[in-house]
Amino acid sequence: MDFSKNLNKQYINGSWVDGSDDDVIINKNPYNQEKLQEIKAASKSDVDKAYKAAKDASTSWANALPQERSKIVMKFSEVLEKNKEKIMEWLIKEAGSTTVKAAVEIQICQAIIKEAASFPTRSHGFIMHSSIPGKENRVYRRPIGVMGIISPWNFPMNLSIRSVVTAIALGNTLVLKPASQTPVTGAILIAKLFEEAGLPKGVCNVVVGKGSEIGDYFVAHETPQLISFTGSTPVGRNIGKIAGEALKKVALELGGNNVFIVMKDADVEKAVDAALFGKFMHQGQICMSINRIVVHEDIADEFVDLFVKKAKKLKAGDPSDQKVTVGPLIDTDQVERIQEDLKKSIDAGAKLVLDGKVEGTLMHPTILDHVTDDMPIAANEIFGPVAAIIRFKKEEDALKIANSKDFGLSGALHTKDIEKGVAFARKVETGMIHINDQTVNDEPNVPFGGEKGSGVGRFNGEFILEEFTRLQWVSIQHEGRDYAPFA
Repeated sequence: MDFSKNLNKQYINGSWVDGSDDDVIINKNPYNQEKLQEIKAASKSDVDKAYKAAKDASTSWANALPQERSKIVMKFSEVLEKNKEKIMEWLIKEAGSTTVKAAVEIQICQAIIKEAASFPTRSHGFIMHSSIPGKENRVYRRPIGVMGIISPWNFPMNLSIRSVVTAIALGNTLVLKPASQTPVTGAILIAKLFEEAGLPKGVCNVVVGKGSEIGDYFVAHETPQLISFTGSTPVGRNIGKIAGEALKKVALELGGNNVFIVMKDADVEKAVDAALFGKFMHQGQICMSINRIVVHEDIADEFVDLFVKKAKKLKAGDPSDQKVTVGPLIDTDQVERIQEDLKKSIDAGAKLVLDGKVEGTLMHPTILDHVTDDMPIAANEIFGPVAAIIRFKKEEDALKIANSKDFGLSGALHTKDIEKGVAFARKVETGMIHINDQTVNDEPNVPFGGEKGSGVGRFNGEFILEEFTRLQWVSIQHEGRDYAPFA
């Protein structure tokens, strides 16, 4: 696959074309601000063309044999694996991924791709009993049709692919709009991989444009029957409002304010190791990242001392350096936002126990102790390498903290009493929670999604089959029916 061509183009109906908007999107390396490329932005007319291409291709792709769709998805996996090193390079320089994070992202992509390859034959209907004599009920499962997919910048390839490959495997066509910060890894490379895999034209289309110009139009457009969005809760609420007015289905995976609870009987060292991963993986720029570390007061000093000691050993710097575990934030706006919340929280009484320096978009690990749940660093989604430690006395206090926010994406709980931990976990208002682990988990066969302000719907496995397909009831009256008193 030629990585030197068409990485600054739109992909519409099987052709690489320039966007028709006057604006240009500047794609930068978040670590050193090097300009990677300029992309002529997509306009509303480009969105129209992309949706038309998807609609024109929808009937033939929906009718493609299951083995044909599965073969394309598996070929996509092969092409991705063949070009893995080049793709990792792009994840590092465009998304600020460390080498570890880039490798993990490719691994997660491959897992969901291989799961999706089985979807064409797992998507089935039903024969159901009827309460009416002589009637047969059949329930057919059909593709949604055309989908609009909007993906974020933090795990750009993974969070695009999980919707894209599922949509394609189930017989849908789509238009993909990536985040402006990561157009290549979030969409353009995916289109190139599918082109190499032999996907028919019009099935997968890409528009790279500014959200302020085409975002609402992309969602409100009359063609897509479902909008899949991964990103912030405020944007997700707006998408839900627009889609709701048009009676479109939505699959929304939104923000999180995830708790990591350490009970009095926990193995402190194991809890610290898990917290380091869950907090600082990809600089904390993951929807599932730990936002609040809630530790029992009897072991809090021990936990904090060890957590600080180990966090100091994490190397922050150029993400292309294989020894670096903490890379840059995506842009300076994120740094400024976090620093403001950090200052306000310290002014409110939080204790700075690890003061991580700031170098441009690079933030070294920072740890605050004696945080309260109402401080900005706990109340807001951090999305950066700042750990907020809240101490608790009673388990009911920990539960109250866990459920205090309008988020419920992920969580974790450390205890030696597994069943007691499960009983506690089931009281936490979250879509996912992990005992004696950390919050950043994703497996292709389990339901992935949140509660409250963290989203609507579930991704992965058989659960996403329900999201990305529709059911049609067809009944057959085999015997004459008594319509008395009308007949």
